[in-house]
Amino acid sequence: DMLRNSANRARRTVCCTSQPLDPSSQTPDTCRMTDAARITDSHCHLDFPQFDGELGELIARAATRGVHRMVTICTQLENEPRVRAIAEAHAPVFYAAGTHPMSVGKVEEISLDDLTRLAAHPKFVGIGETGLDYHYTAETATAQQESLRLHIEAARRTGLPLIIHARDADDDMARILSAEHRAAPYTCVMHCFSSGKALAETALELGFYLSMSGIAAFPKSQELRDIFAAAPVNRILVETDAPYLAPPPNRGKRNEPSFVADTARVGAEIFGLPYEEFAARTEINFNTLFPKVAAWAS
Repeated sequence: DMLRNSANRARRTVCCTSQPLDPSSQTPDTCRMTDAARITDSHCHLDFPQFDGELGELIARAATRGVHRMVTICTQLENEPRVRAIAEAHAPVFYAAGTHPMSVGKVEEISLDDLTRLAAHPKFVGIGETGLDYHYTAETATAQQESLRLHIEAARRTGLPLIIHARDADDDMARILSAEHRAAPYTCVMHCFSSGKALAETALELGFYLSMSGIAAFPKSQELRDIFAAAPVNRILVETDAPYLAPPPNRGKRNEPSFVADTARVGAEIFGLPYEEFAARTEINFNTLFPKVAAWAS
């Protein structure tokens, strides 16, 4: 059981397309880093209107807190050119694309050929986000499952990690991920993980990663912190899901990549590690799951 209970951690309370690019042609978006540790925001949405006109400043603020890379997520095919342009213009930014489960049946569905073509871009590093959301869009459950399977096949074909959104669909999600992995393996991150223990166990048994968002820092999220605390630290990523879910001390405000450092500090407390060590471990995890980003950085 990969979610083993650890006496010193389990009840820890936390207060709370394109031609290859020349990296030298991109905007550095860097300034002096004031945090000792470097860290990656593994999931954000920099194309959303909340960030219009200030991406340069936002990326610079992130750098002052050690946030040196971020993956911005395209949730609809029609938005891909805009998301790609952001990644091309800013050196610390990489991108992924898919059809968000809440958009299935409402927008043009991305195809397997689309995803394979996009994967040729040097800064395209993941498939999704995809998944199942029965909280808001249970009426399209069957179509969401079909879309999820298409994205899984794209992850296999491209060798890029699958990025999963799961809400109120734990049983179906565990069943599909497991069955598809038995059919042929693929890599995966459970983005903004806030589901139950059973789905976490399934994901970890399949070799997947759990990504910690600001939700883990909310005062009432002790059950979620317990799930993370029982997971192997070498399977943990951190993210913002910006502009949503800002962690304390900025809860209720617009989230942004610099705030991933606040979530990571909570993660360090959960695992009983110094911040610098936890940050370094999440960097290793990110580079393992996203080798295309690691290769670019090198």
